Amino acid sequence: QVQLVESGGGLVQPGGSLRLSCTASGFTFSNYVMSWYRLAPGKERELVATIASAIGSTNYADSVAGRFTISRDNAKNTMYLQMNSLEPRGTDVYYCKGREYSGGYYYDCWGQGTQVTVSS
Repeated sequence: QVQLVESGGGLVQPGGSLRLSCTASGFTFSNYVMSWYRLAPGKERELVATIASAIGSTNYADSVAGRFTISRDNAKNTMYLQMNSLEPRGTDVYYCKGREYSGGYYYDCWGQGTQVTVSS
């Protein structure tokens, strides 16, 4: 069964840090491009960061560049998002997504989300 499970969310004060984890099972994690998205109430879903499968190159949204770091440990089937200098956005739900391109098709899987609240 293909599954992604996020963890590490919680309540943090502005300027603080959190590290999110996304653990995969049921598929070959190292083959997948992995991403973090976030969704705030009443807003569009935002792509936060992406990390490639093999080389591990990364891309970030302008809104988080320099503050967030995406990484992966293929031996542990886990992706991380280190979030520093968090801004007072209120509550977002962070989702991880895996994507594989095979045989001319994209195969996507999503986690259930973990909630992050940045507030004083």
